[in-house]
Amino acid sequence: MVFKRLLGSLGVGGPTVDTVLEPRPALPGGTLDGHVRLRGGTADFDIEHITLELVARVEAEHADGESEGVVTFERFTVGGGFRLAAGEERSVPFGVVLPWETPVTELYGQPLGVVLGVRTELSVAGARDKGDLDALTVGPLPVQEAVLEAFGQLGFGFRSADLEYGHIGGTGQQLPFYQEIELTPPPQYAHLMNEIEVTFLAGPAGVEVVLEADKRGGLFSDGHDALTHVTVGHHDVRDWNAEVEGWVRQLTEHRASYAHGHGHGQGQGHGHGHDAHHGHHSGPGVGTAVAAGAAGLAVGVAGGLVAAEVVDEVGDFFEGDDEEEGED
Repeated sequence: MVFKRLLGSLGVGGPTVDTVLEPRPALPGGTLDGHVRLRGGTADFDIEHITLELVARVEAEHADGESEGVVTFERFTVGGGFRLAAGEERSVPFGVVLPWETPVTELYGQPLGVVLGVRTELSVAGARDKGDLDALTVGPLPVQEAVLEAFGQLGFGFRSADLEYGHIGGTGQQLPFYQEIELTPPPQYAHLMNEIEVTFLAGPAGVEVVLEADKRGGLFSDGHDALTHVTVGHHDVRDWNAEVEGWVRQLTEHRASYAHGHGHGQGQGHGHGHDAHHGHHSGPGVGTAVAAGAAGLAVGVAGGLVAAEVVDEVGDFFEGDDEEEGED
């Protein structure tokens, strides 16, 4: 991108802005590095503030269905307080720390279909304009990758990932939404559950892992969701295959019903704060996972078709967001 956005609120001749992020994926709780490139317009302008917003496409469930919207989940002021001369080019470097609960957008270099962005806002001479929007790529923390790798080694496959608006009861969740990574069970568990959804809630001390299994009903019983909740340290050294297998066993053995919207202690079932049962998931899928083995939970794409669909979806999201800004 080369200065692709003209500040609409300043009209023709205003400064242009382009935010460039470091190409490597960022990590939850880690530093996002980059720089904001400015080019002066036909006159001098006082740049009061340069602000970065982290935004996410989030799904919300309602009684009559689902909807999607854009949520801003963090803001950083990275510069300002200077005059940008006519035609001047200036680069403002930044390094900001992402929230620990920032969702993961890729695994093993493959996109999961979760859409995050960094939006740049300039405050110039009393006017504000969101002048640039860039895709944000976030990789998993080591313990998150270890847990997902263990699921892959046990034969689970990747189905989809999305962001759900709401709060999971009984957790230390900070953001107004959480990520669900939906996995398909291997044959040995297929008769017990339809899927497992994994949610990571990272923090400075470790990661809360929330597992929800959509269980199959028996001949004389209805299928229902079962949940478990464990906390692991960032530097824990465990036999993750055995650990995750134990979590799955706990889910399959858990038959007690749980109260809607109530949380319990570690290792106990608890309900999601906004909706205890998700009957339908419309998050963007990126294909099925490669089977268990050395590849683990690596995301598979069929002939590049699904990967292209994800790229188009990200582009459509940003394009639509820009159009909404232009209407304001």
